[in-house]
Amino acid sequence: MLASLININKFYNGNQVLKNISLTIDESDKIGLVGNNGCGKSTLLKILTGSVEPDRFTEKDGIISLAAKTTIGYLKQMGGLDSENTVMEEMNKVFAPIHNAIDRLREIELEIEMGDNSSADEYQQLSSWIEANDGYNTDVKIRTILNGMGFSEAELDRKVSGFSGGEKTRLCISRLLLEEPNLLILDEPTNHLDFKTIMWLEDYLRTYRGAVLIVSHDRYFLDRLCTSICEIERGTLKRYRGNYSAFVRQREENDARQEKEYELQQKEIAKMEDYVARNLVRASTTKMAQSRRKQLEKTELIEKPVHDTKHAKIHFTYAMEPPLDVLKVKDVDISVGEGAARKTLVDTISFEVRRGEKIGIIGDNGIGKSTLLKIIQEQLPHKGKVHWNSNIKISYFEQESTNLNRELTVMEELHSRYPSLSDLEVRSLLAQVRLVGENVFKETGVISGGERAKLCFAIMMQEHGNVLILDEPTNHLDLSSKEAIEDALKEYTGTVIFVSHDRYLLSKIADRLIELTDGSYREHNYGFEKYLDVLRAEQAEQKRIADAEKFAKAAEAAKEKQARVYRNKQQRSADAARKNEMRRLEKEIDEFQAQIDALTEEISKEEVYTDYELMNSKCAEIDALKQKIDENFEKLIELDE
Repeated sequence: MLASLININKFYNGNQVLKNISLTIDESDKIGLVGNNGCGKSTLLKILTGSVEPDRFTEKDGIISLAAKTTIGYLKQMGGLDSENTVMEEMNKVFAPIHNAIDRLREIELEIEMGDNSSADEYQQLSSWIEANDGYNTDVKIRTILNGMGFSEAELDRKVSGFSGGEKTRLCISRLLLEEPNLLILDEPTNHLDFKTIMWLEDYLRTYRGAVLIVSHDRYFLDRLCTSICEIERGTLKRYRGNYSAFVRQREENDARQEKEYELQQKEIAKMEDYVARNLVRASTTKMAQSRRKQLEKTELIEKPVHDTKHAKIHFTYAMEPPLDVLKVKDVDISVGEGAARKTLVDTISFEVRRGEKIGIIGDNGIGKSTLLKIIQEQLPHKGKVHWNSNIKISYFEQESTNLNRELTVMEELHSRYPSLSDLEVRSLLAQVRLVGENVFKETGVISGGERAKLCFAIMMQEHGNVLILDEPTNHLDLSSKEAIEDALKEYTGTVIFVSHDRYLLSKIADRLIELTDGSYREHNYGFEKYLDVLRAEQAEQKRIADAEKFAKAAEAAKEKQARVYRNKQQRSADAARKNEMRRLEKEIDEFQAQIDALTEEISKEEVYTDYELMNSKCAEIDALKQKIDENFEKLIELDE
């Protein structure tokens, strides 16, 4: 056990945010913490890390226990970085004790050279401590983490002040991973990360030797990583075994079972109450009636299931059936800016869209995805041809909701578009997307991004488009609203063209993908899961080629060196032995990597990640194999030199 919370309560402005919450975190737990916005997730994290105190009513309330060995690393939305440091200087701060110890070793070595052996014992202790903490490989560790988090070699000497907010968040994650706390707490870690970086972070955290507690709206991330999900709803916390998909399934099953048990008990109670009412006044049946009444009083009532009423109910419909061929894009360029400042992101792109297809457009930030959506709607100038067939009605979701009049209230926005709707009809439509109460009388410029998105969905429901074009539809939504829009798009029988970084949405909705790359594009005539398999295979092949090139360069350098050096018979024999040893080490590296790949695949299976002991064992095997690979690489370098 690393940490334990017992009977945690917290009030804000008279409202109880957390109610008797208890949670135990063990050494290998990978826990996802979910719940609607404002449910108390961040408050619970702050209580766990000691920055906020729980409210206590008795001595048994608000107990927070940490094991003596527990070290906590907490990533907030923005962490503290020294803006004047370079990236490497900031990362090296993590290893300051090790660097100080190495500096002291050098001092002692000089003392010994001068004949002073008084610090020999200290030298031995420091050497052992540095080796135990892998202190001579800190530079390799830093570069490995930073490379995985998307930082190039050229960026390592840049000052922190020169990076964007999203890049600074990635630096905070990098520093936290280097610290290696045995309880890692991450709040929305996938914000500002592209697909490749998220995939690297997932793989890294899956084999992380400590416990991980994550607040995230990234359902795919929770699916790939978590071994349990904790949901906070109406102030209480309930824990479910398994990943996010398992949590959704169990929650639905629990709700259905509780509903059935409640209804059965209510029927039984009604029968007993009716019997008591009819028989209590009769002399012959009074005792039986009194007995039933006592039985009723002792009955432990099953709580009526309180379903979250905040779930949006979104349905997209259309009346006009489109033709089979919907859209043809031919030799179109994706360009931004005007005049001399105009920049072409993609030289030419061509594709076709047919009725009922659901096409996901993916690619890095700034690659031109949103621009492409505007181009196919003829909102931006372009080369080439965009042709929509007849009987097409487009309904467009714009990422920043700029199509809304920020000075109109939510009610007025809908009335301005659909004046024939009564106030009651407008309120009913808004209630479907969970815009209720005073929020409907607020100006659209002051409501939250998620509320503006819901208003746009309400408008789209009235537009009845047979083609939906959506730009990051889940960006500002909480989990329940994301599920609502996902269900709506799954049920929709029309054509969908959407841009998204939401891998869960892409996985569930897209049957085709268009990937924008640097200056070009690729079409993938399959879903997102197959795309990820292809991407991983490409990355593995790139790594294999890079490794081969590295060894080839090393071999070429060795040949040049050998040509300059006279080799006698003894040298040739030693050289042959060295080459044989290098071949053996390279073969072992390939074998170890194959074992790591197999183990990584195993720990993604439910029967493994739900078994803590087995999960620990597999992770330990992976760590051991990685250590062997590192040792073999070091030996190869030595042999090459």
